[in-house]
Amino acid sequence: MFPNHKIRAWLFPALLLWCLAAAGGAQGGERPRLVAFAQDTLANDYRLAQVRALVEAFNRQPGVNFVFSDAQGETARQVADVEDFVARGVDVLIVSPRDSRALAPVLAKAYRQGIPVVLLMRRVEGDAYTTWVGPDDGQIGAAAAAFIAAELQGRGTVLVLQGIPGASTSQMRTAAFVEALRRHPGLRLHSIRPANYLRADAVKAVEEALEEGRPFDAIYAQSDSMASGARLALRKHGIDPGRLVIVGIDYIREARQAIADGEQRASFTYPLSTEATARVVRDILAGRPVPRRVVVPSQLVTRQGSARQEPVF
Repeated sequence: MFPNHKIRAWLFPALLLWCLAAAGGAQGGERPRLVAFAQDTLANDYRLAQVRALVEAFNRQPGVNFVFSDAQGETARQVADVEDFVARGVDVLIVSPRDSRALAPVLAKAYRQGIPVVLLMRRVEGDAYTTWVGPDDGQIGAAAAAFIAAELQGRGTVLVLQGIPGASTSQMRTAAFVEALRRHPGLRLHSIRPANYLRADAVKAVEEALEEGRPFDAIYAQSDSMASGARLALRKHGIDPGRLVIVGIDYIREARQAIADGEQRASFTYPLSTEATARVVRDILAGRPVPRRVVVPSQLVTRQGSARQEPVF
């Protein structure tokens, strides 16, 4: 669960103290309710921040024990994590599926067994889940295309740094972007290169694109971590990132600084959605009905608004 000792040092004491408090908070001798989160990875800044935020959110819900797993970016491991949580008889299962197709059968099994399944941001194939919580990735993808088109005045070539190809977030951000790009005949798609939401993978992807010798005028990075990697690769090749239109998603502190410095043109906020998830879980445990879809608002942040808009983390 804790492959990284620094992660363990921060999270485990907080989780242990919180679990003890939650267990003590159960009323009338009732057992604490068990809520589990099968996370894709903790190697990604965003996903780690999400786990931290959920620990804090459930810390405010007495009578609930919260546990989580780290699939270390491996789909098979995430499937096994879900199977383990199901065997432990969790009361609510939260999942951010790494692969929308591969996770569908095991989540359907949990759902059929009566375990409420909450999809956090990423979807699965089929309808065997209780609710989905997160920002609208399709809307973000379309808005990113419109922004880049305006910045390039309708003419230019765009490189896409895609997240995890099998994740629904990446698929929706890509499909909506490509569809919106077609409305601008003067814009061309350079290539779509998976970089798995990771800086190192983005560095490699951009370097490969540069070495091919085909120029591009903009980069649509489906996370700010990948936008950071893109800037590193550009600098390595003697290119000022400010010369290109670079658009990211998440709006982390690093992106805020890059936007202020003129090295990134914009970012779309992508809230962790943990407070909304905690509210949904609370309603499920209380036996209250929950909506099938809970959309968390996102907004475009440019240099003009970056000083006022707080980063997601």
